[in-house]
Amino acid sequence: MRRGPAHSPAEFLSQLDSDPLVFERTAAADGALRIAGIDEAGRGPLAGPVVAAAVVLPKECLIGGVNDSKKLTDRQRERLFGIIMERAAAYGIGIVDERTIDEINVLQAALLAMERAVAAIAPPPDYLLIDGNCSIKRIAIPQKTIIKGDSLSHSIAAASLLAKVTRDRIMVELHDRFPQYNFRKHKGYGTADHLATIREHGPCEVHRRSFKPVAALLQEKA
Repeated sequence: MRRGPAHSPAEFLSQLDSDPLVFERTAAADGALRIAGIDEAGRGPLAGPVVAAAVVLPKECLIGGVNDSKKLTDRQRERLFGIIMERAAAYGIGIVDERTIDEINVLQAALLAMERAVAAIAPPPDYLLIDGNCSIKRIAIPQKTIIKGDSLSHSIAAASLLAKVTRDRIMVELHDRFPQYNFRKHKGYGTADHLATIREHGPCEVHRRSFKPVAALLQEKA
C-alpha cells in the first residue's frame, strides 16, 4: 500500500485543524490521481437498507458547506447533494437491502455497500479514503481508514452527504408503501414512536429481523 510523505505529529495535527484536503493532498503527493472518499449511512436503523457512496472530487476541489452529513439540516443536505453530483469527477452508490443485512450482519453489509459504490466508478479510483476503521479487504486498491473521516476529509464528507440523502429518499419511498410506520419522519431509526408502531402492527418486510428490538418484538408475538 502506498504511503504518503512523513509528517511530525504536531505538523500533521496542525494541518488537520485547518485543511479539509490534507488526506487528499497527502495521497496525491504520493502519486494518486483519482482519490475516492467513501462513507455509508444506515447502519443503526431498524428498517431499510444500508447505503454507501464513493466520491472522486477534482484536484483541490472544495465545495462550500460540505461537512459531516449529521451536522447539516435536511435542506442543506438536499442542496449540497445536487452540487456534489455536478462537481464530482465521478461518484458511485452502493445499496444493500435489509434481508442481506440480516444474513451477513450490518458491518459486512456496510462494507459490501462500499465495495459496490467503488465498483460503480469507471475508470476506478486509485486510492480510497474510508470513514471509520475497517478497510474494504476485497478491493485491491490502496486505501486509508480515517476515524471520524467525515469531519476530517472533504471527499469523505461529500460521500457522507450522497449516502445520507440517497438513503433518506429511499425511506421516504418506503413510507409511501408502509405509511403506518412513518418512515418519512424517523428514517427507520429506533425512536419511541417507531417502536410503538412495530408493537402495534408488527414488523413489515423492510424491518431488520436480526436487530434486537425487532427480534424481541417478534418473540413477544410468537
